[in-house]
Amino acid sequence: MERRAFVGALTGGLLTAPLAAEGQQPQRVPRIGYLHPNLAASPHLAGAFRQGLRDLGYVENRNVVIEYRDAEGKFERLPAGAAELVALKVDVIVASGTLAALAAKHATGSIPIVFPTVGDPVTDGLVISLGRPGGNVTGLSNLTPELVGKCLELLKQAIPAVSQVAILWQPNGFVERTRQDVRKRSELAGRGLGMRLQFVEARAPEDFERAFSDMTRARVGAAIAVTTAMFVQQRRRLVDLAAKFRVPAVYGSRESVDVGGLMSYGPNLADSFQRAATYVDKILKGAKPGDLPVEQPTKFELVINLKTAKALGLTIPPSLLARADQVIQ
Repeated sequence: MERRAFVGALTGGLLTAPLAAEGQQPQRVPRIGYLHPNLAASPHLAGAFRQGLRDLGYVENRNVVIEYRDAEGKFERLPAGAAELVALKVDVIVASGTLAALAAKHATGSIPIVFPTVGDPVTDGLVISLGRPGGNVTGLSNLTPELVGKCLELLKQAIPAVSQVAILWQPNGFVERTRQDVRKRSELAGRGLGMRLQFVEARAPEDFERAFSDMTRARVGAAIAVTTAMFVQQRRRLVDLAAKFRVPAVYGSRESVDVGGLMSYGPNLADSFQRAATYVDKILKGAKPGDLPVEQPTKFELVINLKTAKALGLTIPPSLLARADQVIQ
C-alpha cells in the first residue's frame, strides 16, 4: 500500500471511530416507583416483587432502579408519596393495596400503575372491567368480598358449635361500594350457615384492644379479620390480642398464621407481588396497562396453626386438616 493511501485510511478510521461510538448511546435504565403503606411491616412482599423482577432479568441498581415511597403506616401520606413518584417521572408505579393504588391513580393519568393486590378493582373504581381495565391501571385482585363467606364456612367446619361470629374490619380501608359489598356478602353467607354476625370496627391500630373487648362482651365464639393493608401490617398485634382474649380467629392471609394466628384462607400475597413483576415487564416492553387483564387468584391457601388451636382448647377435625395446604405444628 502506498504511504499516502495508508495514512488516509488510518486517519479516516480515527475520525470515524468516535462518531461510531457516539452513535451507540448507553441503554436507558428503567425506573420503577414502589408505593407501599408500610414497608417495615411486610419486607417479604417487596422482596417477592424484586425476586419476580430478577426472574425476568432485572437486577436492582444494575439494569433497573426502584424508587421507594413508604407511608410508614400513615395512609394519609400515600397521596404525597404518589405525587413524588410522578414528579420523578418513573416509568411505572407499583402500588400496594387499594388505597395506594387509588392515590397513584389520582396522581397520574398517564404513568402506568400496577397493583399487586386489591380487593375488587372494579368496585373500587380502579379499572373499568377485569378483562379490559382501560386507562393506565391494572394488576392482581384478591377478591376480598367473596373470601369472607368462604372463611365463615371453614370456621363452621373447624368449630361446628359456633353460632355468633365477629367480623373484624376496617371500614375506612375500603371505598363505600366495597364496604357495602363486604357486609352484604358476609350477612348472606352467615344466614346460610345459621350464624349471627357482629361487625366490629377497627379504623386504626389504637382501636384493636377496644374491638376485642367488644367481642368478649358480646360473647362471640370466633372472629374473622377482613384483610386490609393495615391488618396485614399489624398482624402480630391482632394475633396477640386474639390470644389474650381467647378468640379463635380466621385471617385472609397466611402471614397472620405464621406469627401465631389460628387459621387463614386466601391467595398467597407473596406470590401476588412476585406475579406483579410480570406486568411491569410487559409494560416496560411496550404493553399498555389498559390492555392487560386484571389477574384473579386461581389458588387459595388454607393454613392452620395446631399449636394455637391447642392453646385455645380446640380440636381441628381431621377432615379439615387433610384439606390444609400447610399445618403448622
